[in-house]
Amino acid sequence: MTALEIRQLTTMSELYEMQKVEAAVWQMDPIPVHQTFTALHHGGVVLGAFEENRMVGFLYSFAGFDGKASYLCSHMMGMLPGYRMNGLGEALKFKQAEIARTLGYDMITWTYDPLESRNAYVNLHKLGAVGAIYHPNHYGDMDDELNRGLPTDRFQIQWELDEKKKKPTVSLDVELVLLDGGSHGEPMIKKHLETGHVADGTTYFVAIPADFQTMKQTNFTLAKSWRLETGKVFKKLFDHGFQARDLLRTKEEAYSYYVFTKE
Repeated sequence: MTALEIRQLTTMSELYEMQKVEAAVWQMDPIPVHQTFTALHHGGVVLGAFEENRMVGFLYSFAGFDGKASYLCSHMMGMLPGYRMNGLGEALKFKQAEIARTLGYDMITWTYDPLESRNAYVNLHKLGAVGAIYHPNHYGDMDDELNRGLPTDRFQIQWELDEKKKKPTVSLDVELVLLDGGSHGEPMIKKHLETGHVADGTTYFVAIPADFQTMKQTNFTLAKSWRLETGKVFKKLFDHGFQARDLLRTKEEAYSYYVFTKE
């Protein structure tokens, strides 16, 4: 594979090319070009990843405001099959952050599916961002290739661009795992969570499948069970003020583990 070039998209023709990548990834109608073009010229950042002259990935973000502060809202990132395992997503995010700083942004926010372990690992471990808010079934029913048939639960990421503090190294403590995988791959909520007691000042761990998309294709019923059972645990943790701080992941293991702390 040749080296990929990441650059800002600035023309209508480039945005039409981005639409083709988006449609190929999600198998649904892409965002209208008049929308992405308008966002681009009003504080948005739109990036394309190119192999020679062919676009193979993109990242689309627009200006956001919550009534108190402005920030960059990173809405969509997609890569063609064959380009998803080589660090391209991470490279797109770091380029986005570089440009966002020059535009005066202090924070970037976006949502992602908490059962997608690769995305979680990039967001929390490599970028050092935080899963700050849990949104159950955030987008309602979606009929695209990646979301069809399941509640669209999402974690909302907050990536503070001026954050200098390094995250502490955490090792898995099996006594503090709130949900783990069973002997047949099923999600198992641990007994100490069922008591309703979640102690402050503690680090908790929650397992997720290492490859949720493959699980959906091979055993949809099992995948749905993971969605529903993890949702119960996530809700309890976020309701008690915990946030997702990291993801422990190795390629050889069947499960990855979220690290939840309260600060």
